[in-house]
Amino acid sequence: MSFPIKQGSEGGPYVRRARLALACVSIAANALCAGGIFCFPLMSPALATHLKLTQPQLTTIALAGMIGQYPFSAFAGKVIDYYGPWASSLVSAGLFSAGFGLFVREIAKTPVDTVAYNSSLYHRLTVYFFVCSVATVFSYFASVFAASKNFPRYMGLATGASTALFGLSPTFLSIVATRYFYHPDTGLDLVHFLQFLAFLCGGVHIIGGFTMHVLPPAEERVSRSFDTDTEDQAELADECTSLLPKTDSITSIEVVSATDDDLRSQSTLDVLKDPNFWVLAFVVSVILGSCEMIMSNIGTIVLSLPPRYFPTSSDIATSTQIKAISLSNTISRLVVGPLADVVSPITSHLPPGSRGILGKHLISRTAFLTFSSSVLICTYLWMVVGVRSQGGLGILSVGAGIAYGCTFAVLPSLLSSIWGIHNLGRNYGVLIYAPFLGTPAFSYLYAFVAAGHVPPDGGVCTGVECWRATFGVSGGVVALAFVATLWLWKAWRGKV
Repeated sequence: MSFPIKQGSEGGPYVRRARLALACVSIAANALCAGGIFCFPLMSPALATHLKLTQPQLTTIALAGMIGQYPFSAFAGKVIDYYGPWASSLVSAGLFSAGFGLFVREIAKTPVDTVAYNSSLYHRLTVYFFVCSVATVFSYFASVFAASKNFPRYMGLATGASTALFGLSPTFLSIVATRYFYHPDTGLDLVHFLQFLAFLCGGVHIIGGFTMHVLPPAEERVSRSFDTDTEDQAELADECTSLLPKTDSITSIEVVSATDDDLRSQSTLDVLKDPNFWVLAFVVSVILGSCEMIMSNIGTIVLSLPPRYFPTSSDIATSTQIKAISLSNTISRLVVGPLADVVSPITSHLPPGSRGILGKHLISRTAFLTFSSSVLICTYLWMVVGVRSQGGLGILSVGAGIAYGCTFAVLPSLLSSIWGIHNLGRNYGVLIYAPFLGTPAFSYLYAFVAAGHVPPDGGVCTGVECWRATFGVSGGVVALAFVATLWLWKAWRGKV
């Protein structure tokens, strides 16, 4: 007998592959173009010179860009769960264009010969940069969840690749800025660079609005193409029964989740009632918060120490540490994502119609959080007892980058394994509120300890006393997070 193929809106397999390829290109483009706010160190000298902004004011604008990523994360997740990554990409397009466009408009209309800063101008710039930060979180979520939901069987690889590209975005945009918008005599052409960012980010994310769709699994499309007549289905079952041998394979498993409906109907309150969610939030807050403290203050940590062998420019030394953080962060995401798929091939709670082929489950994905916390414990212990010059800071930068990238690489797949993929965006957004509390806590700890050792005549704090207590306390807190990961490992045994 024959089975007529019903052509739907998805088209044939080649159309699906083409749409999936376009989605992948958009995921990569969105991720690479989303890190404009992290290029602020390139912009700050021009802002200080042209607008006469002070260092505290520049710091406030930069913090607006960093902190603004967190308050709207849960809302961005809900947009993706209800509408899809394409909608989040369109929101990001509008916010990026408006934020960078208004930011550069304020700079362009300010006279070059201004002698004092305008307080209202400074406040407006802070608001506009905050808008760009909100655009960043919508873009990040669109890329991560378009990748993870289109490749649910390889969620670790999909998440690792998309977040790695996002991590490379500041490097990519910085190279573009210094190559095409930098002049040896006048420095960065800030106006034209910001105009470029407004058009580039807006255009790329508008295209993503048309291409970043979550496609149904191929198996589901095939099942829909068969005729649903009851008699034909019975005949098909009889034929399949006689042709397919019954085997007890330990590596080929059809994933059928009996609780998919329950997981789909879970509210945010239901998730928050789970005590393990709060344990996970504590772990994420400590790991990411302490890492972001290092990323924000690596410059002053470098300045507090003497060179190892011969005098070196503080800018060069700081740039070296920033590159070490960026590269270790990116490499860890690229390695940990695929590695998690191999050693912990969890495919539970896939979308209906998906068929999971599981390899041998070697270790829980919670082990990667345990690894991250153990790396930080060793790193902070090194800072307390081993560092005496700038040459010893490489371990700090690499350790923070590895822990940061490893944690972000496994979180989406870990959440989907426990609470399902249907509300993954919302649950991920709620969890990402954790660094919103952890980052300021660790950062103010560093600031207050350093301020207590500033010399009487002012200036920059120097000596290991500027941060030794900070890393001692941080190490103790991370040790608690390490214990918490062991608790989760035991609580989720067999699930992740």
